[in-house]
Amino acid sequence: MFRRKQRGGRPDGQEVFQGLRTQILNLDPAEIRIDESLAGRRVRGALMEMGYQNGAATLVALGDGTTSLYLSSGGGIIGAGAHAQVAAATQRFLAAVDDHLALLTPEVDSGVPAAGRVIIRALTDQGWSGAEAPEDDLGGGPHPLSAVFQAGHGVLTELRMIAESQGTGA
Repeated sequence: MFRRKQRGGRPDGQEVFQGLRTQILNLDPAEIRIDESLAGRRVRGALMEMGYQNGAATLVALGDGTTSLYLSSGGGIIGAGAHAQVAAATQRFLAAVDDHLALLTPEVDSGVPAAGRVIIRALTDQGWSGAEAPEDDLGGGPHPLSAVFQAGHGVLTELRMIAESQGTGA
């Protein structure tokens, strides 16, 4: 899966990030067990990907409670859905994505967003759908996907609080 190696034979941060993203983007939706709180919802998983000057971040939320944050620098948090407050925020994010699913279009491109841009992706039984918008529009304006963006940031806030309480940082 990884080609270039750092000294010592370890993949670099960008390779790890791309490998993890590829695994998520190639998920079979039928393999994701859905938490009872999402019964009747169409969304089995969602990503909120944010582009920055020096890289990207991918928030992963799956209907089985899986919650992770991948950073293109190679850092991040994996398996945070085991924390009750993260799990609750993840369910709110997935519900918000489901409520706004009509605003997403079927996707072919799986690239990361450019700096200042956000891509919201939803995984349903029909595959991935997505929409891209400027972060400023989502965070500070009446953009139709602002509620989804805010719910995603609710998950990020919970992840940050856990990382800070454990002294790890993301």
